Amino acid sequence: MPCTTVLVGRKASNDGSTMIARTDDGHYDVKKLIVVNPKDQPKKYKSVGAHLEIELTEKPMRYTSCPNVDLKDGLWAATGINEANVGMTATETITSNPRVLAADPMVKYRKAKTRKEKDVPGGVGEEDFLVLVLPYIRSAREGVLRLARLLETYGTYESNGIAFNDDHEIWWMETIGGHHWMARRVPDDCVVIAPNQFGLDSFDLDDAFGKQEAHLCSADLKEFIRNNHLDLNQGGRFNPRDIFGSRLDSDHIYNTPRGWFMGRYLTPESHRWDGNGAEFTPESDNIPWCLKPDRKVAVEDVKYMLSSHFQGTPYDPYNSRDTGCRGMYRSIGINRTGVTAICQIRPDQPDALKAVEWICFGSMAFGAMLPVYTAVSKMPAYLAKVTLDTSTETYYWGSRLIGALADACYADAVQEIERYELAVATEGRRLVREYDEKMAAKKDFSLTEEANEKLCAMAKEKTIATLNKVLQLASEKMKNGFNMEDH
Repeated sequence: MPCTTVLVGRKASNDGSTMIARTDDGHYDVKKLIVVNPKDQPKKYKSVGAHLEIELTEKPMRYTSCPNVDLKDGLWAATGINEANVGMTATETITSNPRVLAADPMVKYRKAKTRKEKDVPGGVGEEDFLVLVLPYIRSAREGVLRLARLLETYGTYESNGIAFNDDHEIWWMETIGGHHWMARRVPDDCVVIAPNQFGLDSFDLDDAFGKQEAHLCSADLKEFIRNNHLDLNQGGRFNPRDIFGSRLDSDHIYNTPRGWFMGRYLTPESHRWDGNGAEFTPESDNIPWCLKPDRKVAVEDVKYMLSSHFQGTPYDPYNSRDTGCRGMYRSIGINRTGVTAICQIRPDQPDALKAVEWICFGSMAFGAMLPVYTAVSKMPAYLAKVTLDTSTETYYWGSRLIGALADACYADAVQEIERYELAVATEGRRLVREYDEKMAAKKDFSLTEEANEKLCAMAKEKTIATLNKVLQLASEKMKNGFNMEDH
């Protein structure tokens, strides 16, 4: 599923928290945010797409989840945080090449062609990862190791990047072919930018096969590379992206421009991104996997990057002046995003308050990020009781409606959208701060559900108010309007 991921190390963030964030860019999938309690976790999991059954014998923990409302294609839980304050986002669809895919083919579902044959299940994939991993891990590293066992046992039918965070570490994991994988701990002072490509551009094999402090991989990865002549590197350099990734013309339209915009935002002074002599252009294949930002990064910065439509550049589809470049690259804040979540783990808070999940539905260019506590047994109806019918009673549909209406009258509506984003973020932060202080002072952490209800009531009020304004603007810009004092 084409998505965009941002990972923020604890020393790169403004408050010492770790953050993993991703736009879940499906096909206008209707999404909701729920809590899965241990009694609701399946004992036997069966995927819809791959027809794979897996017994889940371990004791699960409570976790949040952003599943599809329509389950005809499976759950696709996307992102969440568990009761051990470990976050997970799955997955960033990445690219590979024929050399890798021929050496370790994808494990795809094969339907029996005759009555004498049996169906052959496929491997695990994006539909399944969160449910199979998040309820059972107590650290980001454990997430990598558990998913690695699943990949080695069942294989996968697609190429994916997966992120895990706890209050101290972030790990990024990428699948290689059907069964292989590698993972790297995100440097604490860096931000990772991942736009649908194999991302890792450096990897310490000595560490991976030694102390494993910041690098992990398949036990036979060296032999896999050597035996299949995969290494394209020169001069002793080891760049996994050149070995396992792709370098296609389509990457330069669909993928690399997104990395360029995010890198440009994070390091406007450290690197040159524009003009003659630019180190990186929108079509560069060597945009770094991670960067040390020029200033500390807050939730609002992550939101801005994931809302990008190349604003401030000639490539902005909303640019009033067409220079011949307008809309030529794939935006980050695309129209068909189902949900975007920022899983933030705050080390300076008590365990019951460490995890905050910032949630936005629909196109990020028009949506607002709402924070909620995850140490709860249920989410408010405004987030959880989403149906397939359009309604102003849920955050999902309210957000989708604002985006669809504002897009048609962008120049007039953009100011209202900015006010909306600012209002929800500001009041959301104020309420979280209020409840942080109240619960810490009383040493009573039972008010998280009350806090979430207030947060959602606020978001609903501001969403409907913005919807009213945008609807009026869109109505005034309808093409069948006519003005000859006919009113």
